[in-house]
Amino acid sequence: MPDLSSRQVSQLPPLQAIRVFEAVARHLSFTKAAEELAMTQAAVSYQIKVLEERVGAPLFLRRPRQIALTEAGQRLAPAVSEAFAILGQAYAAARGGADGLLCVTTVLTFASNWLAHHLGSFQIAHPSLAVRLETSSRLTDFAREDVDLAIRSGGGKWPGLEAYKLLDADFTPMLSPKLAASIGGVREPADLLRLPILDPGDIWWTQWFEAAGVHSHDLAKRPGSSMGAQAYEANAAIAGHGVAILTRALFKAELAGGRLIQPFDLVGDDGHAFWLVYPEARRNVPKIRAFRDWLLAEIAC
Repeated sequence: MPDLSSRQVSQLPPLQAIRVFEAVARHLSFTKAAEELAMTQAAVSYQIKVLEERVGAPLFLRRPRQIALTEAGQRLAPAVSEAFAILGQAYAAARGGADGLLCVTTVLTFASNWLAHHLGSFQIAHPSLAVRLETSSRLTDFAREDVDLAIRSGGGKWPGLEAYKLLDADFTPMLSPKLAASIGGVREPADLLRLPILDPGDIWWTQWFEAAGVHSHDLAKRPGSSMGAQAYEANAAIAGHGVAILTRALFKAELAGGRLIQPFDLVGDDGHAFWLVYPEARRNVPKIRAFRDWLLAEIAC
């Protein structure tokens, strides 16, 4: 990192003005920035004016009921956000590394069927770091949400994010032994169509049956509701209410215990996987690095 001369430091605008600009640019709102910083809107407007005078150009376009970044503001905003991230990393490192609160968001099934069973070893290794686990199926907006890391399903390419592959999101039918026995056993893929199908509108079903060489056009005509998560569908399958199409890696315990059976070796794969992601600018934050290293090692076991 290049050294700053005293002249360069003296040319920097006041830190308070930069801090206010970062909040306004992130929210695109003077009101929300004022609430976040516990300032009046007049004080926020004054700090933006100070910064604009130092820059020599407007940073925001003032419109009725909304604002937008000017070209100069668009150039400045990412650099300011990165600078604050670097300051945060340095402060965390100076305080001694991984401590405080770590917020992780992930889909419900990964949280309940994998992470909850392994998280205890992370807490033992990092007793000063409290983990807050949140479940959501939507994509995380790291710029606007108080989230450190996310575990999401997809192709693994998200601009501005570091991504580490955890598990393949493959899929195959599973059902309870009792339900299979109710038709004298499931011997070929077409036998599954003689049973209730959980979430028949799931595209995984169409892809799996096509790979098995079975016509499944009547699936779309079947009544059925989407449960929104594999964990719910697996519970319904265990109870004998139908056949679910699930990711193998997330139901090892249910398969090993005989609560579910996988009748066929055929496994579908649409190229998606579960990924650990976080902003590139935060890759050296001690608590993020600690969780990443632990999770990748735990997955590899």
